[in-house]
Amino acid sequence: MPPKILFVDDEPSFEKLIRRQFRKQIRSEQYEFIFAGNGVEALEALQSDAEIRVTITDINMPQMNGLTLLEKIRELDSSIETVVVSAYSDMKNIRTAMNRGAFDFLTKPIDFEDLEITINRALSEVQKLREDRKKLLDAQTQMIQNEKMTALGQLVAGVAHEINNPVGFIASNIEIAEDYMNGLIELIQSYQGKFPEPGEDIAEKIHEIDLEYIVNDVPEVIASMKEGSERICYLSNSLRTFSRSDTTTKIPFNIHDGIDSTLLILKHRLKSSEVRPSIEVKKDYAELSPVICYPGQLNQVFMNLIANAIDALDEASVGRDWAEMMKNQPNIISIRTYPIEGDQVAISIADNGPGMSEEVMARVFEYLYTTKPVGTGTGLGLYISHQIIADNHGGQLRCVSAPGQGAEFIIEIPMK
Repeated sequence: MPPKILFVDDEPSFEKLIRRQFRKQIRSEQYEFIFAGNGVEALEALQSDAEIRVTITDINMPQMNGLTLLEKIRELDSSIETVVVSAYSDMKNIRTAMNRGAFDFLTKPIDFEDLEITINRALSEVQKLREDRKKLLDAQTQMIQNEKMTALGQLVAGVAHEINNPVGFIASNIEIAEDYMNGLIELIQSYQGKFPEPGEDIAEKIHEIDLEYIVNDVPEVIASMKEGSERICYLSNSLRTFSRSDTTTKIPFNIHDGIDSTLLILKHRLKSSEVRPSIEVKKDYAELSPVICYPGQLNQVFMNLIANAIDALDEASVGRDWAEMMKNQPNIISIRTYPIEGDQVAISIADNGPGMSEEVMARVFEYLYTTKPVGTGTGLGLYISHQIIADNHGGQLRCVSAPGQGAEFIIEIPMK
């Protein structure tokens, strides 16, 4: 798309003159020119078209002069460069314009060769300003997100650490308790063999506590306690996997551990809610070697993509009949990993939600863009995820979707 230049002049013949002088550049799409007859029209054009990069304006115009327009432009977008045009006799206004931030000035009659040089210089400056501003926004956004993820990571790591000690006590004591119980059961059975008629009082007590049931049930109780402690240990390990701090260099990481730990963190959101039945997660993992990456950042991407898939299924369920959803279309999130050419790995995270239109897909990775209601989404999750994959891992993050066909986000990153 050629850069857009806005010319502002109240002379009726000015537009024809500019188009005649730059006809070759216009035909070759070197520039795209837009024209306004005064400052008011120019301001309306600037407000409706964010692609305008340079404004070239006369100073003396009706309704809104060039100096006022210059101030309005600086308020609207400081990256737009403005060139003022006037006669030599109007040097006072030209100096005022330059003091107020004009990029340059031209005098009438216009030297068109000088005008083209000035336009190119202004376009280069706008490009530099916008690149610098994007870098600053990217850095600020990443710093904010890093602070949030660091705080979350510290919280999760702290919880995992606090879980470890009591779970360690429980797990080790279960083994001892099992030995004790087995010994006591053996002792009771020996007594029963030695004294089959223990007396009325003991027989009554045996009946009261249902000794036979207890003896048969103790192994199951112990096994259940073991399973519970193992699940808590798995939870603790998953929390520590998720909370891994980023390192200054990439390290080997099992991406399946990262995905599983993220799913565990989000497990409560997968359960049935007021608006929908539970979400089923289908996993299809390929045999993969560890990926050389920043584990904490990849976990952040997994968190954003899976949480977005859950959000999409939540939104699609609002107002629908529960029984119909249970019968006709279960909620599914599919996660697949597989190797691809060039020693790369792909991670696909897909949902069978409402999908996205072409317009939404075209903007889905834009800064602060969100389709969620106010207060429920920042528009940073996918933007930051794209940065992490593209800039920090040399890969790509793309989306495949259509209305009514769900959405699939595909991560592709080098193994090394």
